[in-house]
Amino acid sequence: MKPLTLDKIYHAAFTMKGVVRTTDLIHAPDLLEGSEIYLKTENLQVTGSFKVRGAYYKISQLSPEERAHGVIACSAGNHAQGVALAATRAGLTSTICIPDGAPISKVEATKRYGARVELVKGVYDDAYARACELQKETGAALIHPFDDPAVIAGQGTIGLEILDQLPDVDAVIVPIGGGGLISGVAFAIKSLNPSVKVYGVQASGAPSMLNAIERHQREPLSSVATVADGIAVKMPGELTYELCSKYVDQIVTVTDDEISTAILTLIEKQKLIAEGAGAVSFAAMLFEKLPLKGKKVVCLISGGNIDVNILSRVISRGLIMSGRNTHLRIELTDKPGQMELVSHIIAAHGANITGVNHNRTADNKNITDCFLDLDIETRNLEHLMEIKTALREAGFQVSRR
Repeated sequence: MKPLTLDKIYHAAFTMKGVVRTTDLIHAPDLLEGSEIYLKTENLQVTGSFKVRGAYYKISQLSPEERAHGVIACSAGNHAQGVALAATRAGLTSTICIPDGAPISKVEATKRYGARVELVKGVYDDAYARACELQKETGAALIHPFDDPAVIAGQGTIGLEILDQLPDVDAVIVPIGGGGLISGVAFAIKSLNPSVKVYGVQASGAPSMLNAIERHQREPLSSVATVADGIAVKMPGELTYELCSKYVDQIVTVTDDEISTAILTLIEKQKLIAEGAGAVSFAAMLFEKLPLKGKKVVCLISGGNIDVNILSRVISRGLIMSGRNTHLRIELTDKPGQMELVSHIIAAHGANITGVNHNRTADNKNITDCFLDLDIETRNLEHLMEIKTALREAGFQVSRR
């Protein structure tokens, strides 16, 4: 592989003019009290993700001989769309191997950009193995989603934009899957301003780069499981591992519940749609995974291509995680007035009952007792605790089910 250089990143930025957007850096003062947060909105990029940057630059650098056989790639969705668009713009044919569990919306979008799609059973690494097979059969140029200097240089143009848009930035938080995005961003930023901290975030269900950094060697995960399908990678790249080891200050993880809460918060407070992989940077900030209070922090929102069916589930999970939707089980003596008293307490505290189930048939209860299962809407976890305290003070036994 040719080495990554700052000149190559600047050349990538020049090459992309007119095709790739310089995405907005949005100041978001209301997202988290005590922090100065800025959002780098790659979810508003062409194709809805940063991936088009690396794909476009890589394809632009192919020789005439390489271009003659078209291109092939593997992806969970976003790299697929970037390669499909870039190849179509260049007049090349493209074949994309996609894990069969990828959101339907990403698969269909890839087809609309002009690619031939082959669904592969398994996760990203299985799709990559199939892409390698097809590459040998056809001679097409393989556009790796992260472990390629040209691809990394394309992603590194985001780092140049951030420094131009916010010269006095203190820290940048970047999602990590295979590591191409953070490698490019960290290399660009550290080359120009070494004092800026660059932090990486992975889903706790797919911590491949974190494990590699901690153990000082790359090893494949036995499995990955996360709502952030765009960063569900079993093993990081060889080049990206080396770059992360050298230029990334720290890597942390966030859970699916934390990712869901971050997505919901971005929707409600900033009117932005982020996919799971795109929201992990803000999730790390929201749940204070990093020591960044009072700092000027850029959260890189890497993509917004979330399936609407997944989005509805994520919103529900986020509401539960933040205490705004919950299920309470209240033990009652089965006599007149009990439900009225419970309803009065909840209403007096400004909450809303959305579902009721009155259960007299529980095997483990006295014959004169029953369960009252309630679905309620509250403002937040503190509000929920106020209601539970009031119910207990009135003599009721309360639990969340």
